[in-house]
Amino acid sequence: MQHIINYFESIDPVLAAFYATLFTWGLTAAGAALVFLFKGMNRALLDGMLGFTGGVMVAASFWSLLAPGIEMSPGEGFVKVIPAAVGFLLGSAFIFGLDKVLPHLHINFKESEAEGVKTPWHRTTLLTLAITLHNIPEGLAVGVLFGGVAAGFDGATIGGAVALALGIGLQNFPEGFAVAMPLRRQGLSRTKSFLYGQASAIVEPIAAVLGAWAVMTFQPILPYALSFAAGAMIFVVVEEVIPETQQDKYTDIATMGFIAGFIIMMTLDVGLG
Repeated sequence: MQHIINYFESIDPVLAAFYATLFTWGLTAAGAALVFLFKGMNRALLDGMLGFTGGVMVAASFWSLLAPGIEMSPGEGFVKVIPAAVGFLLGSAFIFGLDKVLPHLHINFKESEAEGVKTPWHRTTLLTLAITLHNIPEGLAVGVLFGGVAAGFDGATIGGAVALALGIGLQNFPEGFAVAMPLRRQGLSRTKSFLYGQASAIVEPIAAVLGAWAVMTFQPILPYALSFAAGAMIFVVVEEVIPETQQDKYTDIATMGFIAGFIIMMTLDVGLG
């Protein structure tokens, strides 16, 4: 692991963010590739994996984003937490806006429950866009953290950025499968189901590069940017991930998955950060 951290320290931070999110995208593709090996997906397994995804995202929001953002903010007391509060609010508002505009359909929901503007797009496209919405703040978070390291801010470390990318990659693996398998059940071929599944994470490298560039160009925004990514991730968890796990009888499995994801992400961030 130390060799990986040393490598990321030796290259351009924007490139580092891009490579890190290529890794997370790759794990999404690896998860989607399981559609070639399995004919179906157990609903309990799906809910457990979605719970795991939520746990990773919540832990990453605090340990990787909010805590460093507050630590590097100037001032004391209430003044010190203002950038985190403002950034968190803006991040959640950003995803709220996308949620109302971008057509998408959550995995466990009926086609009549599609959100966003009305569109004639097929269910397959709407399912893929729902997971794509998850991945925007994840890529942004990785990029912002790598940008913060390059800018020399206390609290932003290469180890923390690598831990965040690793945690997001881990939860992207089941996410890729969770997209590809429902598409397969809808009648798509295995190849098309895989292609849609892996495509859901294509926004991560794009968001990561934009996040790293923005922070390096406008360094004072870093505390706001970290909290912005955290707010976006928490909005996704509360508005989308958790409700998706409550549509059937496996809520306890989803809860245990959430706890496992939270513990793993917390351990990675504290251990490597």
